[in-house]
Amino acid sequence: MSRIEQRLQELGIVLPPPMDTSKLPFELTRIEGNRVLLSGHVPFDVDGRLLQPLGKVGAEVTPEQGALAARHVALGLMASLKQALGDLDRVRGWLRLFGMVNVAPDLVATTPVINGASEVILEVFGPEIGSHTRSAIGVAALPFAVPVEIEAEVVIR
Repeated sequence: MSRIEQRLQELGIVLPPPMDTSKLPFELTRIEGNRVLLSGHVPFDVDGRLLQPLGKVGAEVTPEQGALAARHVALGLMASLKQALGDLDRVRGWLRLFGMVNVAPDLVATTPVINGASEVILEVFGPEIGSHTRSAIGVAALPFAVPVEIEAEVVIR
């Protein structure tokens, strides 16, 4: 068992199935040399269903629920990496996250929401591999009315 698989097991974390993009005109992952670009991911539960609740953070979704959704998005990013790489131990470093929060008009605290993703990446990969740069912006709408969408870039062995 790989080191990261063992860590996931220790933490009791189950990755969701990777999103099916067979009918979409883009890929979830793109490997270029030693870098992997990950398309925007949305939150799914371990059964592959959109995580509830849906809606805007600060209205239908609390900031805490938004942070949980961001955590699930990060787990989906890991699932896509595992599918593309075969082994999460190939990840040498998380370089960047770009987090988008579906916000109610008066919500400006996007950083704590996207912290849900950053924290689980650091928890699973540790600070040496999991440390990353990041943006956390508020947007008027996201696909399927999800509260959070995140894209990422990692460097691999």
